[in-house]
Amino acid sequence: MAKVTQTSSRKTEHIRINLDEDVSSSISSGLEQYRFEHQALPELNLSQVNLKTKFLGKSLQAPILISSMTGGSHEAKQLNHRLAVAAQESGIAMGVGSQRAALENSSLERTFQIRKFAPDILLFANLGAIQLNYGYGVDECKRAVEMIGADGLILHLNALQEAVQPEGDTNFSSLIEKIEHVCSHVGIPVIAKEVGWGISEQAARSLRDAGIAAIDVAGAGGTSWSQVEMYRAKSPSQARLAAAFRDWGIPTSQSILNVRTIDEEVPLIASGGVRTGVEIVKCIALGANIGGMASPFLKAASISVEETLLTISEITHEIQVAMFALGVKDIGSIQNLNLIKTP
Repeated sequence: MAKVTQTSSRKTEHIRINLDEDVSSSISSGLEQYRFEHQALPELNLSQVNLKTKFLGKSLQAPILISSMTGGSHEAKQLNHRLAVAAQESGIAMGVGSQRAALENSSLERTFQIRKFAPDILLFANLGAIQLNYGYGVDECKRAVEMIGADGLILHLNALQEAVQPEGDTNFSSLIEKIEHVCSHVGIPVIAKEVGWGISEQAARSLRDAGIAAIDVAGAGGTSWSQVEMYRAKSPSQARLAAAFRDWGIPTSQSILNVRTIDEEVPLIASGGVRTGVEIVKCIALGANIGGMASPFLKAASISVEETLLTISEITHEIQVAMFALGVKDIGSIQNLNLIKTP
């Protein structure tokens, strides 16, 4: 029971720290280095711009994912409820946070069970890939999926976070073999997701070859989970270890290019410091299919459903206006645009 309580308590701490402290990376997503060629004559009506797209076979009203954030504590239940209601009304995708706590303690399952509030959305379950080296297997993955009626399973990769956590699980050896086994036997698309330090070409190639259905690059430039762990540290030495990695990682823009270098087709989510609709459009032009955000939605959901809907609406409108100013009327056409990289 102590381990169960510890996992749930850690989730509560993560929410509080993300809302109250400065946990930003000291490096940028790299998206500010790119700009588009503005079209003074877009030759279309703003109302013609169509944001609808498909991801992993499911329709979205806009290329937006509410990235995996929370669950596993009673404080998280209301946040997930609000996010789910907003995702359903907006027709966008959503992922829940790590469901490990609920697998350890069934009373926490309800903090993740949002399908009744969002029956139609593209919904992702979530477990730490590292748990495959600590006793989890296909059965636990299936339980996580069934728990929330998910359309896909995220296996998140957080090696650095685990290494700076005093209670971290750090045996990442031979993990790709277990990921491949899950991909072959879980019976649902598996998405590999970094948590904020990006994807290298080597990692992208290994994940693709293992049968991963999609990759979320979650590059550096947004929330730094080593900073989050710095605020959780129990000693000055632990805090200094975590703080040393604030400028660590592969920027989101480079992570997108890394994946596309080794595979032009694998479905790709761009997250990590993505904060506006304009940046989502940049990510799609670089090669992503949809953009994911966590922090803006967490802050909005901590207020109300209405604030979350407003945030989604603003981001959606930014995407629409950017596409209009570029003279493109559908998401697929964005990838044909040229981005100019500034010195």
